[in-house]
Amino acid sequence: MNLTIHWTFLPHTDPDASLAFYRDILGFEVRNDVGYGGLRWITVGPADQPGTSVVLEPPAGDPATTDEERRTVVEMMAKGTYARLVLATDDLDATFARLKAAGAEVVQEPTEQPYGTRDCAFRDPAGNMIRINEVR
Repeated sequence: MNLTIHWTFLPHTDPDASLAFYRDILGFEVRNDVGYGGLRWITVGPADQPGTSVVLEPPAGDPATTDEERRTVVEMMAKGTYARLVLATDDLDATFARLKAAGAEVVQEPTEQPYGTRDCAFRDPAGNMIRINEVR
């Protein structure tokens, strides 16, 4: 069996701020930007990985979501405990410095973790945790 990651989804609360973060700070290309019913879905991804995309979606996008569930999701997003994305780089220090200089919200500076990974962490404008692992 040959499986690859095609799309993954992260919620956003401000499409323009999310677009600026993923496009302008992380350097992802915009692959699609669709509005429907006052909501907006933005598909982004690394330019050198055209088969892997992140869809930034409104947390209220599923009509089956109740108002109470929507409030809970938004509260968890604000705390950074709802969703996360783990990226990888071969130069963690340079990547960290570039993202910090670009204004990304730092959660954790480059750190050697006890489980064998060296990583750092940022938050996107919606509160999603963006961890970056150093590939060794």
